[in-house]
Amino acid sequence: MQFLKWGAAAALALSLAQISAPAQAAGGKTLETVKARGVLNCTGHDGSYLGFAEVDDKGNWKGMDIDLCRAVATAVFGDPAKLKIVPISWAQRWPSLQSGDVDIVIKASGGTLSRDTELGLQFSMSYYLGTTKVMAHKELNLKSLKDAEGGTICIPAGTTIEQQVAAYSQKIGIKLEPVVIEKTEELEQAYFSGRCDLYAQWGPVLAIARVAKGKVEDHVILPDVIAVEPEVMILRQGDDNWVDVANWTLSALLFAEQEGITSKNVDEIKAKPTSPAVAKFLGAAPGMGKGLGLPDDWAYNVIKKVGNYAEIFDRDLGKDSPYKMDRDLTNLWNNGGVLFPLVVD
Repeated sequence: MQFLKWGAAAALALSLAQISAPAQAAGGKTLETVKARGVLNCTGHDGSYLGFAEVDDKGNWKGMDIDLCRAVATAVFGDPAKLKIVPISWAQRWPSLQSGDVDIVIKASGGTLSRDTELGLQFSMSYYLGTTKVMAHKELNLKSLKDAEGGTICIPAGTTIEQQVAAYSQKIGIKLEPVVIEKTEELEQAYFSGRCDLYAQWGPVLAIARVAKGKVEDHVILPDVIAVEPEVMILRQGDDNWVDVANWTLSALLFAEQEGITSKNVDEIKAKPTSPAVAKFLGAAPGMGKGLGLPDDWAYNVIKKVGNYAEIFDRDLGKDSPYKMDRDLTNLWNNGGVLFPLVVD
């Protein structure tokens, strides 16, 4: 009788575990599902996240995260237009991924322990090393965040920045009054209108917001580094092939930059490869696609139609964009940064 009780308890526990277990990719078949659908479903933003996911005056999505979505779509289909951008909020990222509404999250999202072990998510390599910073109204004359005791601070809801600000404030011994808002436009309006003394955000977003408002001189980005967060592409656990597709797509962008291959010269280099690795990379020799479930010329298509990493960065964030940002640590290993491609052998 005692055995039956324990058996029933075990069955109940197993049932509950199955219900509460994080959703996983069904049978590791995400690539096949995407191919059968004929379009990649990738994340956008519920509004604009300047430089990363924004809509231009013609209604077209643009930005670094959007271009990475296009790169993955091109790897799969050979066509960046075979992409559906799904506008979602920060809080909707994980439910949308786990339910299958999106195939991949590329939305300025960091790789964290809880997202891996509690939510059942899996990460690509980092495509951007971001720092969390704080901007303040210049008239407050703050030298660092320690001078802001009792101030109000605008924070994006549903992000790791909430925890980062709380932990850093405790570390330096100050108390701040958080104003937590979901939409980026409303968050920035609250700060720039004076509702908040401070604005905590990903460093690049603060720099872009200050430029976009045309008020660079009226606001200072404090020297405090609240946290460092590697931004990654996020996928469901249980489908290693799909993680490989994401990682090798990012690596292709970085490898092309490293080897001097651009959208403008890729045809010339494919015709006369500079090395056996470059020949395989561009599909002039076999072997680049079979193990991934992709055609051998998928990387060629990505570079030809989307560009290498530097081309993407420059048009979305850097010298060819309105924001004129420097790459800093988000540069290649051979140019003072931390990014690197995997080895093509």
